Amino acid sequence: MAKPSEVIKYCPRCGSSQFVYQDDKSFKCESCDFHFFINSAAAVAAIIENEENEILLTIRAKEPEKGMLDLPGGFVDPGESAEEALKREVKEELNLQITEMEYLTSYPNEYVFSGYSVYTIDLVFVCKVKDFSKMSVQDDVAGYQFLSYDEIDTKNFGLKSIRNIVKNYISRKK
Repeated sequence: MAKPSEVIKYCPRCGSSQFVYQDDKSFKCESCDFHFFINSAAAVAAIIENEENEILLTIRAKEPEKGMLDLPGGFVDPGESAEEALKREVKEELNLQITEMEYLTSYPNEYVFSGYSVYTIDLVFVCKVKDFSKMSVQDDVAGYQFLSYDEIDTKNFGLKSIRNIVKNYISRKK
């Protein structure tokens, strides 16, 4: 995995190689004074339970962490609220419609994609869906399963933030 300071070498404004990493998690171009900050990207995750109090888990179809367990969700698009993003992601991934959602918590994460570290803040919501009958695997999901709290082994989650989210959610519910 490569930190931004190891990968970013040129100013996106003028193309200068004088794009210097600062101690405050930013870059500053010595040629044109462009100042670029490394900020967290917003991502969302849904905890959805069925009538048997089993959590809906997805299986990642793509890297990073292909084949590992995950929660439904994804990145928030520019101009989109976290709530809109979560409804869109759950619809895209599983063809489910969220009917209720309640914000639970947030967790920081380092999402390594194409060998580059993207820092995220994962916003977690507890959600309800009315009907699972039309659920189908789509987008970047290879499969899904419902597991009870006792059946979940958090070592099977690829992303550290999701592992922590599920672990803490289960401990709150028990």
